[in-house]
Amino acid sequence: MPIRVAIAEDSVILRDGVVQLLQDRGFEITAAVADARALREAIGRERPDVVVVDIRMPPSFTDEGLQAAIELRRQHQGLAILMFSQYIETRYAEELLGDDAAGIGYLLKDRVADVSQFVEALMRVASGGTALDPEVVTQLMGASRHRDSIYHFTTREREVLSLMAEGRTNTAIADSLCVSEGAVEKHVTNIFSKFDLPVSQSDHRRVLAVLRYLDT
Repeated sequence: MPIRVAIAEDSVILRDGVVQLLQDRGFEITAAVADARALREAIGRERPDVVVVDIRMPPSFTDEGLQAAIELRRQHQGLAILMFSQYIETRYAEELLGDDAAGIGYLLKDRVADVSQFVEALMRVASGGTALDPEVVTQLMGASRHRDSIYHFTTREREVLSLMAEGRTNTAIADSLCVSEGAVEKHVTNIFSKFDLPVSQSDHRRVLAVLRYLDT
């Protein structure tokens, strides 16, 4: 079955462009709307797998999209959200990520290098993973009141954690850091241990580690 996507973007050119590129790659578009109110109505009519939403939309062009995303996550359990914006709003982004980062993404429009990167992130989020732009991670870390507690991690472990927050696999992390996949697995195991995250069949430890990382 194709992944079902709802899109909320006030720029008609960008909205139609995203619709076309996703349809060309086999996604099913359930709605393409211009504001948060229309998005809420569209989700109420037909529940998609994932929502792509801009942060700043009518009428005030401040944070309507992000607040709508938070509301939709509370109302529709398991609904995946991919924020796609030019702006970083740390206050509400922390709230969106606060309890469960599974199925959450936050990409910056001017930092998406190619279509395949966007599509890969969307598929990852739709399947319950995370996809956070490195700049978003950096600013969320800078906004944290408790970031000093991460200092007991080694430099390499913090690098691995940051790449995990972007949604990278162990193989992708190894390629990025020019180390072996076995070395990455060792660092990931150390991270789980330092965060006191035991093996669990119900919890996604990578997602939980990212949440702890953003909270520290």
